[in-house]
Amino acid sequence: MMNGILVIDKQSTFTSFDVVAIVRGILREKKIGHSGTLDPMATGVLPILVGTAAKAQSLLPDTDKEYEAQFRLGITTDTLDITGVVQSEKNCDHSEEDIQNVLPRFRGDIMQVPPMYSAVQKNGVRLYDLARQGIEVEREARPVYVGKLELIQFDRKTQSGRLAVSCSKGTYIRSICNDIGQALGCGCVLTALRRTRACGFTLDDAVTLEQLQQIKDNGRTAEYIRPTDSIFACYPAVRVSEKQALRFSNGAALSLERLKGLGSFNDGDLFRVYGNDMFIGLGIIDLHQQELKVRKKF
Repeated sequence: MMNGILVIDKQSTFTSFDVVAIVRGILREKKIGHSGTLDPMATGVLPILVGTAAKAQSLLPDTDKEYEAQFRLGITTDTLDITGVVQSEKNCDHSEEDIQNVLPRFRGDIMQVPPMYSAVQKNGVRLYDLARQGIEVEREARPVYVGKLELIQFDRKTQSGRLAVSCSKGTYIRSICNDIGQALGCGCVLTALRRTRACGFTLDDAVTLEQLQQIKDNGRTAEYIRPTDSIFACYPAVRVSEKQALRFSNGAALSLERLKGLGSFNDGDLFRVYGNDMFIGLGIIDLHQQELKVRKKF
């Protein structure tokens, strides 16, 4: 059984669930998950969690993402991207300076309304299910963080360009493009999206599904599966004795005063726990009980 993280460079038209299904078939592993959904039209970094690593899905520490987004001014669609039904078209002649002037509005901590074609739920129903029925409902704006929003190319003749974006989990790049279009008074749609970084992994770490099949056929899969603890590298490590490792593996907390090498810590801090040089799970500091409790076993 394989355990760890496999970074896939997702191709366009596939859903994230399609990728999971294909990887499951190639690796012949039942337990497969992913971190961070990509729309079918999007490409790029999609970390796949294999085996026991699938338990890490809700605990990923680095949830920021980076993208390269292509856009076109003068058009709006129901999906906010080029795959949707056109709702309006307008001739416009905006300059690069015009775009640069509105970008600061969408940097930093902002409130963003999720698009109707999204997996966000309203009264227990996915918005995209309502949208496909022609139903539009009010959506509450949600706080997101956009660390970088830069115009890296613009063609005034075609009113098309590219943006470099880094943002928090839950940020919709389609919505950013739509908001830019509203600010300019002409509309704007996302025409292509490539995720260049997710969960600390980049395109340099990724392989395509075709490459994965070749890697599997050549018996080299293990070379591309990163250990589960690599995704938690931002947390400090603590090494425990054989008896402590057994206790922790059985779900019991460890006394802080009996642990060596913890260093400084605060209540609620997470630690990577190793026993016999093997990663056995994440522990969380409980100062009130003076214990390192089990956060998740791997």
